Amino acid sequence: MSFKQDAVIIEANGEHKASVIWLHGLGADGHDFESIVPEMKLSNDLGIKFIFPNAPIRPVTINNGMAMRAWYDVKSANLREIEDVVAITESHELITQYIDAEIAAGISANKITLAGFSQGGAIALHTGLRYPQALAGLLALSTYLPLPNQLKTEASKHKYIPIMMAHGIADPIISVDQGRSSCQMLQEHGYTVEWLEYAMQHSVCLEEIEAIAVWIKKLLA
Repeated sequence: MSFKQDAVIIEANGEHKASVIWLHGLGADGHDFESIVPEMKLSNDLGIKFIFPNAPIRPVTINNGMAMRAWYDVKSANLREIEDVVAITESHELITQYIDAEIAAGISANKITLAGFSQGGAIALHTGLRYPQALAGLLALSTYLPLPNQLKTEASKHKYIPIMMAHGIADPIISVDQGRSSCQMLQEHGYTVEWLEYAMQHSVCLEEIEAIAVWIKKLLA
């Protein structure tokens, strides 16, 4: 393998047929969404391997420069004001390597789903929309589309990739309006997006987990 994986991995039960690469939010780590896997009650027949990469540790400006796991620096509460293009690009390249490694292991691109929460969701969207092969789908939770002005020139040609976005209507970290506007931007670019809202803050809820499970089954059946 051409890179060193730093991830929490839940291997498929039985034959490995599909992979879900799931990115955590700011300050969390690969264990953050590990417990969701059994909650989704996915059939072993789907053969899904779950990969939860750890983000690099870097100082985060909005948190007084404290070093923590972060896919990129956040320099302003207005997430689009000063975007960390360099680190977003680095994280995009890192996650691309995770996708490439699954393909090298024999999993076709259309059996690989890229998911993420908050910052992780932003990188999932950024990377998945640019990946040269069509992935199974993109799952973006409580997040937004980073560097939207670059999408037109950088996006791959695969506009039919299924996208599911979900957001809490009372989210104080990334407002639901930012999620909605990102969804609208993607639709304006020709993507089909399934948009879901929940009565919650910057988190996930049981109803959302159940909806994600249905979506993943549909993608990977």
